[in-house]
Amino acid sequence: MAGNLTDYRKQKDFLVCVDSDGCAMDTMDVKHIRCFGPCMVAEWGLEEWKEEILARWNEINLYTMTRGINRFRGLAKALREIDGKYTKIDDLDTLTQWAADSPELSNDAVKRAIAEKPDSVILPKALSWSLAVNASIKALPESEKPPFQGVKEALSYAQQYADVAIVSSANLGAVLDEWKLYGLLEHTDIVLAQDAGSKAFCIGELLKKGYAADHVLMCGDAPGDQDAAKKNGVFYYPILVKHEKESWAEFTETALARLVDGTYGGAYQEKKNAAFLNNLGG
Repeated sequence: MAGNLTDYRKQKDFLVCVDSDGCAMDTMDVKHIRCFGPCMVAEWGLEEWKEEILARWNEINLYTMTRGINRFRGLAKALREIDGKYTKIDDLDTLTQWAADSPELSNDAVKRAIAEKPDSVILPKALSWSLAVNASIKALPESEKPPFQGVKEALSYAQQYADVAIVSSANLGAVLDEWKLYGLLEHTDIVLAQDAGSKAFCIGELLKKGYAADHVLMCGDAPGDQDAAKKNGVFYYPILVKHEKESWAEFTETALARLVDGTYGGAYQEKKNAAFLNNLGG
């Protein structure tokens, strides 16, 4: 397995790219329900409205067209709603503007923003929240972060016909640990995570290795995955929220064969896109 894009070499004519959280790994729900939302409630002292706020957090981040939104943009959106409905959030415009305009949305980027705006109240709280989220996720038992049923079999099958790349916006260390634990890394050819760049960038770089765009399939669960595929002119295969087992079964039984025999585009791609949008209420 190649460690980076520089060392990576195309081996087969086809390429299957796979997102990690919420697509291959059953980690999105537990991370948001147990970590992201509760840490926001604790950081901003929102316990009085906890039940309603956590339900709305999960809608924003898991079950609608904003699924997969960057954590800081999701935070800004949630706090904006909280400010309007429950209680005033100090310095909210600073976070909203930074989340909308910053070219990088990470803990390091927040630290730089804090240095540039030392009087900000909300940026240090956003960083504190994000660090607490990471610690909370790290404390989750590995048994609560398994792959979806059928993923290992699907990747093993795909590797007979295609190179397989992990293309994820998650932390590299977490991806490697989770995939290694469940024996998935042996069915991949390269791991591209948060440090490698955006999903769209990574797919674009992989195309430079010699793949034809109509020989490349991006498997994902969120609109950002679909957008990354669209920007590069490659096919998109959705893993439908709450229907992951069925989605992976269809990948193995139908979708991969269509990619290889040249019938993925057109009606089948349109059908999968429609199912994806309908599932998230888009």
